[in-house]
Amino acid sequence: MDQTHVKNSIVQSPETRRRIILFPLPFQGHSNPMFQLANILHTQGFNITIIHTQFNSPNHSTYPHFHFRSINDQFSEVDHLRSTNRDPSFYVKYLNRSCEDPFRNCLIDLLDEEPVACLISDAMFYFTQGIADDLKLVRMVLRTSSLGCAIGYGAVPFSKEGRFNLTKQDPGYEASVPEYPLIKGKDMLKIAVNPEGYGDLVANMLKQMKASSGLIWNTIKELEEPELETINQDFQVPSFTLGPFHKHFPAPSSSSIKQDRDILSWLDTQPPKSVIYTSFGSVARITDLEFQEVAYGLANTSSPFLWVVRPGMVLGFEWIESLSEKFMESVGDRGRIVKWCPQQEVLAHPATGCFWTHNGWNSTLESICEGVPMICSPCFVDQPIIARYAGDVWKIGILLEDGFERVGIAKAIERIMMDKDGEEMRKRVIRLKEKVNLSLDEGGSSNESLKSLVAYISSL
Repeated sequence: MDQTHVKNSIVQSPETRRRIILFPLPFQGHSNPMFQLANILHTQGFNITIIHTQFNSPNHSTYPHFHFRSINDQFSEVDHLRSTNRDPSFYVKYLNRSCEDPFRNCLIDLLDEEPVACLISDAMFYFTQGIADDLKLVRMVLRTSSLGCAIGYGAVPFSKEGRFNLTKQDPGYEASVPEYPLIKGKDMLKIAVNPEGYGDLVANMLKQMKASSGLIWNTIKELEEPELETINQDFQVPSFTLGPFHKHFPAPSSSSIKQDRDILSWLDTQPPKSVIYTSFGSVARITDLEFQEVAYGLANTSSPFLWVVRPGMVLGFEWIESLSEKFMESVGDRGRIVKWCPQQEVLAHPATGCFWTHNGWNSTLESICEGVPMICSPCFVDQPIIARYAGDVWKIGILLEDGFERVGIAKAIERIMMDKDGEEMRKRVIRLKEKVNLSLDEGGSSNESLKSLVAYISSL
C-alpha cells in the first residue's frame, strides 16, 4: 500500500474523530473510487460506515477498519433482464427507486446510534438528497467521472431525439454538436442508447449535485483547470479535486473474476514500451464481429500484446471460443489473452507501451498516472466524452473514429507505437504524469484539496 502521500496528512485526534457514512453505486467503476475515498478519509481520522446494496455486495473482510450496513435493493427482481439490450440508465433509475425506503430506514437507525458528520453518496444516487434534507443530514457527492463529463452532460441536448437516430449518411453524423462542439453527432449515439431515460437520469443527478453541500472529484486541478472554473461557476457549492484516488490509496479489486498475476512474468520478458495492453473494462460487451476485428487488428501488427477478455464480454459466447486455431497459431507467444489482470501493475510495467482502452474514467486516470498513451474505443455513457479529451484536448491518445475495424486498428497501433506522433503523445502524457505526482506532494493541488475537504467536514 502506497503511504507516500498519506504521511503528510492531517490526522484528527481521537477526541475529534467523527463518523462519515458513504453510499457507493454497486458497479465496479463507481464502487472502487468510493472505497478509495473511504480509505483516504479513514487515514484522516474519520470513522467510516458503508451502506451498500445486496447486489455486488463488497467483501467486508477486505475492509476490517470499516463498519457495514446492507440494504435490500430488490435488484434480483430485474437482474434477469441484464442479458437484454437495456441501457445503463434503466438499472440506475431502478436502484434509485428500489433503495429509497431501505436506505432511509438504515440511515435513521445509524443516526440514532451516534452523531454523523455527513453522508457521501455517489452522484447517481440522486434520491439520497431528499432523504438527507428530511433528516437534516449534510450530504456531499462523489462524482466518479471527470469534470468535463459533468459539463458535457449539462450541455448535451438529450431531449432532441433526432440527434440519437443518425446514420453514417446523415450530415450531422461527423459534425460537431453545436451545444458541445468537443463531441460529434456519432458520439451521441454512444452517450445514450435511450436518450429519454438517460436524459432524465442526468437531469436528476445534476439537480441534486447542485443541491448538495459539496462535490468530491477524482481528478486533479492541473488536468482540468478550465473545467474546474466552469464547475465553480455553475455549481454554487464547494468542489474538492483530490484525485487520483488510487495514488493515495489503491483499492482491492472488486471484480469477481480472479486476476491473472502470472502475466507479469510474461511482461518481464518483453522489451521496454513494446506491449499493447488491451482492456475494455468491467461492463462493456461487444459483438462477435467486433471481437474478431479486435483480434485481427492485434494479430496484424508486429507488437506483442496483452488482451483482457472478460468472460461474457462477447455477446453469445462464454469466452474466446470463437477465435480460430489459425489465429492462435499465428499469434503464438507474441500475444497473451487473460480473463482479468492487475491493471495498475500492468500499466506501470516498463514493457507496456500503449493502452487500448474503453476510456472509463478510472482506466484513463490510471493510464495518465503511468505515462502510457492510449488508443481509444469508447463504448457508452461518459466514455465518448473522455475519449475526445484524451485525443483532442490532451492529445495523448488516438480515437478509433470508425470503431472496431481491423485496418484502422492496425494503423492506430503503428502510429502510436512507431511513428513520431506516438513519441509526441508519450512525451505529453509523461508531462501529465509529472503534474499528477506534483499535485500529490505537500503543497500540491490535490494535497491541499484533501486538507480543505478534511477541514470542511470537520467544521460541519
